[in-house]
Amino acid sequence: MGEHYYTKNPGVKSSPNKIDADLRGRKFQFTTDSGVFSKKEIDFGSKLLIESFEEPELEGDIVDVGCGYGPIGISLASEFSNRYFYMLDINERATELAMSNAIKNRVHNLSVMASDQLNVLKDKTFASVLTNPPIRAGKQVVHGILEEAYDVLKKGGTLWVVIQKKQGAPSAITRLQEMFEHVETVVKKKGYYILKAVK
Repeated sequence: MGEHYYTKNPGVKSSPNKIDADLRGRKFQFTTDSGVFSKKEIDFGSKLLIESFEEPELEGDIVDVGCGYGPIGISLASEFSNRYFYMLDINERATELAMSNAIKNRVHNLSVMASDQLNVLKDKTFASVLTNPPIRAGKQVVHGILEEAYDVLKKGGTLWVVIQKKQGAPSAITRLQEMFEHVETVVKKKGYYILKAVK
């Protein structure tokens, strides 16, 4: 793989950027950087996932896999303050930004961890997992995240995925249907699918 955001230590020179965002009716400011996914603005897919997410009916914690600089996990943890969120990314520059962005936005009901997929949380169970998966890392990684999400979800727990049709939505849906009790497309917009799978 070439140098891009799906790497432990991006070699590209740091060049921080600030973004103001309105997510689920709340205002946030995020610091982003080179070598991190969607540096210039919160990408359309992440915004769609944030706006579409519904709190699970089960008790339990929530995971944001591939959190980047943190817009998904931070915005949802801010709203669902009764839940605890785990935010994971393989990219250590991203996890440092996510932690500082959580502090800056005064969101404290979360932990940010460097992790390849869900490795660091394999001994825990969760009510929901959300992911805007790293498409550039390849189908094996993307489907690996879906499979590991299934393993850590409680019975009745939900997996929320955003993926573009042209970047593998049909094969992701097929893989989810092989594993989960129920899979639905919650939203389709501009070629993006929001998928919800119930274990």
